[in-house]
Amino acid sequence: MIETVIRKRIEILADTPLVKVVTKAIDEAGITGWTVLPVQSGSGRDGAWREERVTGSDKSLILTVASQERAEKLSEALAPILSSHGLLLTMWDVEVIRGERF
Repeated sequence: MIETVIRKRIEILADTPLVKVVTKAIDEAGITGWTVLPVQSGSGRDGAWREERVTGSDKSLILTVASQERAEKLSEALAPILSSHGLLLTMWDVEVIRGERF
């Protein structure tokens, strides 16, 4: 049987111009990898929205996996801009193989 360990999967929905701010915070938290995915549309408290590159309001999803300690460090770093910049940060426990990589 393959051994797994528990890590935190973290997803951050942000306006695309903020991706560099978020990925810098990920790097500074000591998390070794991340992925950025384009988001085409969605719906939230303010209603439906669609990607709009002309006005610069397109969104991206930044995905990473980290230890509990590093996940906490990242969430503390991003906490001051979560509301002011409209970020959505979610995290939950996942089982990973090769846990030493995260």
